[in-house]
Amino acid sequence: MSNRDIIVIGGSAGATQPLKQILSRLPPDLPAAVFIVLHIPAQGIGILSTVARSAGPLPVRQAENGMKIEPGQIYLTAPDHHLLLSEDRVLLGRGPRENLVRPAIDALFRSAAITHGPRVIGVVLSGLLSDGAAGLNAIKRCGGMAVVQDPADAISDEMPRRAMEETTVDLCVRGANMGDVLSELVKEQAGAALPIPPEIRLEVEIAAGDRIGSDKLLTVADPVALTCPACGGVLSEVKESRPMRFRCQVGHAFTVDTLAKEQEGRVDEALCVALRIIEERAELVKRMAADGRRSGRPAVAEMYQARAAEYREYADMIRRVVLQSLDPPARKRE
Repeated sequence: MSNRDIIVIGGSAGATQPLKQILSRLPPDLPAAVFIVLHIPAQGIGILSTVARSAGPLPVRQAENGMKIEPGQIYLTAPDHHLLLSEDRVLLGRGPRENLVRPAIDALFRSAAITHGPRVIGVVLSGLLSDGAAGLNAIKRCGGMAVVQDPADAISDEMPRRAMEETTVDLCVRGANMGDVLSELVKEQAGAALPIPPEIRLEVEIAAGDRIGSDKLLTVADPVALTCPACGGVLSEVKESRPMRFRCQVGHAFTVDTLAKEQEGRVDEALCVALRIIEERAELVKRMAADGRRSGRPAVAEMYQARAAEYREYADMIRRVVLQSLDPPARKRE
């Protein structure tokens, strides 16, 4: 029996500090490999590397395609690539973005789950929205362990909270204690391997860049009356997914809260455009009314004046909606 020798860590906003605490507490003879995905821009990889190298005794490497997996090593995500694992190698995938990001935490977690099963310890740190929740669920379904940062200890508690809502986690730990906990967990023997759900395997193939067609997608998802905010294609709801998730035929993936957030931004944008157009229309009709009065056409002027007042009412209504959408707390107080 092998020990739990694969640690996968994912985080976003506020994750740098707990990550530093974790790495500072891992021993130099750690009998496990550590893989890290944080939501940072490509130019931020250098900052992540600096944090990791200064935080502890383990050697830090930026992931390269085909790199051999070795215990006692820390592997950092590469810019604009999904970080994936095979049985003994690191893989970099250029598949579609998930939750608007690449690399995605879910992609790393799923690939670890299907290749290393019960040997995996998945860790979700501070962050916004819910990337990592579906991947942590996949790790549990394949026999691995699920660990989250205590939401009360997280700067941004959404990611750990969503992970706890969607998966029965094994441990909820403060960032300062996480390194010591992981150091003990890797000494434990892994459990028995479990059957790999086919939909998890398919989603790993998508992250690797394999083509997904409608026939393949229909095996794991049902089409719904929603469009993909990334490409405009039809979205399908992934069957029996926790949390609720959607994929398009291209392969873009969204958890329900990420999709809702993206739609909210587009609604606000559409309302602002509508407000501008209606105000311009009201201004034009007002000028047409003035021109009618100057040219001795009072009936025409009166008609256009009434239309201008009607457009102003529409504009005021949309303006109120826009202001409420920009200030949700004010909407709740009302």
